Amino acid sequence: VHVVESGGGVVQAGGSLRLSCAASGRTFSTYAMGWFRQAPGKEREFVATISWSGGFTYYADSVKGRFTISRDNAKNTVYLQMNSLKPEDTAVYYCAADTSSALKIIIPNHWGQGTQVTVSS
Repeated sequence: VHVVESGGGVVQAGGSLRLSCAASGRTFSTYAMGWFRQAPGKEREFVATISWSGGFTYYADSVKGRFTISRDNAKNTVYLQMNSLKPEDTAVYYCAADTSSALKIIIPNHWGQGTQVTVSS
């Protein structure tokens, strides 16, 4: 499985961005996907996860109510809609797949290269 993120950029506080993650392979609709982020000088942290069907989603408290994860299995793509962005959301955002789990990311086994999101105050 090869995953590639896109959609990062620079946005002012309060603005919105949508990240996309395209995955290769014919089994995309069978496993969970998720987003993580890593800010400068900090460890990588969980942001959101979505089940194989899109019916189950789960978010980190820090983004709940502002970010929405979704997927389009016909396009092998997962999205992260980010609204009401804050400077503390600045980070490299990584897409991840857990091909061993259908419900949620447990141990990601495939990672994208990351996309930079910068929120200016």
